[in-house]
Amino acid sequence: MENTHLISAAQKFGTPTYVYDADRIVQQYNTLEGAFKPLTVHLHYAIKALNNINILRLLKEQGSGIDAVSIQEIHLGIRAGFSPQKIMYTPNCVSFEEIQESVELGVHINLDNLSILEKFGAQYGSTVPVCIRVNPHILAGGNANISVGHIDSKFGISIHQLRHVCRIVDNYGINVIGLHMHTGSDIIDADVFLRGADLLYQAAESFPNLQFLDFGSGFKVAYKEGDTFTDIERIGERIKDSFQDFCKNYGRELELWFEPGKYIVSEAGKLLVETNVVKQTTSTVFIGVNSGQNHLLRPMFYNAYHQIENITNPEGEPKLYSIVGNICESDTFGFDRFLSEVREKDILSIHNAGAYGFSMSNQYNARLRPAEVLFINGKMELIRKRETLEDIYRNEIELPQLAKTEKKHVDLV
Repeated sequence: MENTHLISAAQKFGTPTYVYDADRIVQQYNTLEGAFKPLTVHLHYAIKALNNINILRLLKEQGSGIDAVSIQEIHLGIRAGFSPQKIMYTPNCVSFEEIQESVELGVHINLDNLSILEKFGAQYGSTVPVCIRVNPHILAGGNANISVGHIDSKFGISIHQLRHVCRIVDNYGINVIGLHMHTGSDIIDADVFLRGADLLYQAAESFPNLQFLDFGSGFKVAYKEGDTFTDIERIGERIKDSFQDFCKNYGRELELWFEPGKYIVSEAGKLLVETNVVKQTTSTVFIGVNSGQNHLLRPMFYNAYHQIENITNPEGEPKLYSIVGNICESDTFGFDRFLSEVREKDILSIHNAGAYGFSMSNQYNARLRPAEVLFINGKMELIRKRETLEDIYRNEIELPQLAKTEKKHVDLV
């Protein structure tokens, strides 16, 4: 997907627009799957990263399953054609009614709460198999908001509560077929996975009916030149050795599961924006674009770095800018970036926008969410229309007593 394709997409579909490269998504999927062969590996794409039905169907063609964290995401996966048995449901702080609905749908259930596990056992006993999410108390991840395996995290059942888990399982005869962990995102150290893996291997001794171990994900991609990233091949080699040793000790071969999201789609996506103004202040030259944190929240929420490129004036003289949005907050996409000279109407491409871009977008300031486009088989295909004002107020209900247009006149004495 070259810049000429991106410019063509901006001209055809307008801006701001998300553009995704189908070939890159498939490439990332195959790289990850291949890193752990010859083990029996199942990848469940984390739908929260990017949930457009066309992206889901593209990954389904590759053999992927779905990792869902809400009942709504389960329904999105089913709508895209995934069978329930290809969907792993990992809820957190949801009602038991939602878990009951997921059981009726027939998906894999992954529980991370002792009280919910006990309710589950009381209702279903051994009739519905379940996976248990363990919190390994390993601090990992590039940002506090995406580090989920530490002792203060709300996610998972503490590894130190394993004895209590076993009491509940034994009391209700719960059929535990999987153990799961997820330490966080942006992990580059194989030792983090191995430390967590060792804990799961030890915990597995208490559950004789396991069919799989799920190591979550968290694989890091590079956001800028020289940035660190997960060496998938290296991690694959180390995990393969430890997992094969575990299976030998356990007495039979188990499946190895992962739930990649960002790794699959991040680098495949770009957000195209148009320059509204070039604003010189006493200390900074701002590039004001027709987008903001309502379209790409990661720079504000995670302090994430996204490379930004001027694709309509690539040969211009490099100058120092801060790129900001049109929202009434300090919605900065990038501080002090060297870009080829930017002029009004120039199109900027914001890289690594495939994951947690559109899926975290919103209608703040009554701004419209952008269009989505997929570059597939050499063509730019529209896969989501740009929102309209009707989309913003579609679900509003006007009260008749407040809908009067006549203005009352009040006499002042």
